[in-house]
Amino acid sequence: MTSGDAVSLIRRGILVLLAFGSAGLVSELVLLEHYEEINQFAPLVLLTLTLITILWHWMDGGRRSLRTLQVVMLLMMVSGLVGMYFHVTGNIEATKEFEPDLAGLPFWVDVIRGAAPTLAPGTMLQFGLLGLLYAYRHPALTPKGS
Repeated sequence: MTSGDAVSLIRRGILVLLAFGSAGLVSELVLLEHYEEINQFAPLVLLTLTLITILWHWMDGGRRSLRTLQVVMLLMMVSGLVGMYFHVTGNIEATKEFEPDLAGLPFWVDVIRGAAPTLAPGTMLQFGLLGLLYAYRHPALTPKGS
């Protein structure tokens, strides 16, 4: 196996991991009814778009599908950061309401342990990074003739 073959195999593996992870997370979010508010649709839409873009790129392998994947991955990363913000602020509000006398470290521990999982949206961030890793120096981005 040449080094080019190994890189190609690793790339395909990364894309498969991203697809399985995205499908699993869509399933989990649907089961958790993560669609009660309008802002909760963003991860569902982006994960579905990720799956569609992966399928398109898997079949096409071209520059346009890869660039689209990169854009979707950047949006996934933004969504992950925004999601963590929403989860933290929601937990802060709940902690202040139910434990108004709590302060300092105990307050923040309660916030992190709150009903909205603080780090769960980080999965979107990880998936975005994984997709960008897949695209890093991808042959489809190499100009023809070089």
